[in-house]
Amino acid sequence: MRQTTLAEGSFAKYKKATRKEKFLAQMDEIIPWKDLSEVIGPHYPKPKGSGRRPIGIERMLRIHFMQHWFNLSDPGMEEALYDMPA
Repeated sequence: MRQTTLAEGSFAKYKKATRKEKFLAQMDEIIPWKDLSEVIGPHYPKPKGSGRRPIGIERMLRIHFMQHWFNLSDPGMEEALYDMPA
């Protein structure tokens, strides 16, 4: 049996949204991700054969926007993605 942490236990219900989480939730309401994905879709790479598939358009758009919003370099954005599960 694994011991639960304070975050998993009784304090989970008291979690407060961070400024970053609030900002990203607001951006989900404002930005038409689906419409942007449809516009970019015809120009997005479609690999033939086997090999690694590209990341989905909407996910890549979100990463691109976040990189600019938070003024992150490519390595900084990669680190932020590992740091932030959402």
